[in-house]
Formats: sequence, structure tokens, C-alpha cells
Amino acid sequence: MAARILIVDDEPSILATMAPLLRARGYDVSTATTGHAALEAVDRQPPQLVILDLGLPDLDGIEVARRLREGRAIPILVLSARGAEQDKVAALDAGADDYVTKPFGVDELLARLRAALRRTTPSGEPVVTVGRLTLDLEKHRLAVDGEPTALTPNEYDLLRLFMRNEGKLLTHPAILREVWGPAYGEESNYLHVYVSHLRRKIEPDPARPRYLLTEPGVGYRLVDPSTR
Repeated sequence: MAARILIVDDEPSILATMAPLLRARGYDVSTATTGHAALEAVDRQPPQLVILDLGLPDLDGIEVARRLREGRAIPILVLSARGAEQDKVAALDAGADDYVTKPFGVDELLARLRAALRRTTPSGEPVVTVGRLTLDLEKHRLAVDGEPTALTPNEYDLLRLFMRNEGKLLTHPAILREVWGPAYGEESNYLHVYVSHLRRKIEPDPARPRYLLTEPGVGYRLVDPSTR
């Protein structure tokens, strides 16, 4: 079955370009030109991925991303003319999984879209447990002390990498390349944002992490505090 993709953008030229491009590659594409229309479309028929512009006529795209993320794990790929670092961080904080700046390269956009979709595909892998954390790699589900804990697709990918390398120091560039791809080798802001998100979900006290530890200037490592 073709993956369903919702494009949310009020620029006719973007819709006229993107929708046929994705349909030609086998995707089931729908469009929305406002934030409210996008939220209604997602409630009516949830897509596998949302391509979201930030400059919408009714709601700011950051707010749309925040509302889309409530109770959902749909990947959100921001496609925006806003290229400032603070805009990227704000979008990631609101729940976006990736950020592409207009004008964009078609091949790069398609590659990031495929990567985002892969992150939501069951992998057939086993369950991994580290201390109070249990990650089902087939169902993409996390339990903390037995309680289900929702993860976004990128949070899941990041935690899976850490849990499969328990105790190992992972450098910033290595983590970025593994989770986001080669184009992100220097995008440390992505990593800092998502590590902060993960700590809020897995740590008893995120301000004093015991599981996801920082190695200053180098990277991070995940440990089981009970074995230290």
C-alpha cells in the first residue's frame, strides 16, 4: 500500500510541484493550504507523513506541529523559507522530525522523506532492556518502569541507537550520521534538542541525568545506573 503523505502549504507553486512529484513516485498525496485544514485532514485520515510549511495564513506552522504531535507519532517534515537557527530549533521543539529550507533540492527532500518513513516501519527486532527502560524494537514502543511512554520517530531512533550501544561512548557526529544521515554530521542543535526531549521521558530527574550521560565536548553514552 502506498504511503499517505499530507502536504501543508499555501503556496500554489509548491503544491503544483510537490504533489505530482510525489504521486509519480507512488505516494498517495493529499494537500491542505491552512493549519486548521491540515489538523482536520489528519483527524479524518491520518497520513504516514506530513510535509509542513511554517508560514501558513491562519496558524503558525510551529503551532500546527505542536498540535499534530499531541498523541500522535506521525513524522513531520518541515519545508520552510525560514532558515534561521532559532526557527529550526523551535520547530524541532514543537515536534518536527526534520527541517528542509526553501529553496530545496528535490533529491535531498526525497531522501529525507524516505528516511522519515523508514523510521516508522517495524523492524522485526527484539526487545532491549536497560535498567527501568524497555524498548520493543519491533513495535517501536518504550516502557519506563512498565509504563508506556510515547516517542516521536526521531526520539525512537535515537534511543534505539543508545540502547543497542549500552555503555559505549557515541560521538556527536556519529550519532547525527546514524540517526539523521550524512548531511547532518555538523548539525549539533538537532542532537541537543532530542537528547533534552529524551531525558524528559526516561530520566527520574532530567536535570540530573543518570541514564543518558554527557561526555563534555565528545558525545553521549547510555548506562544502567544500577550497575555503576
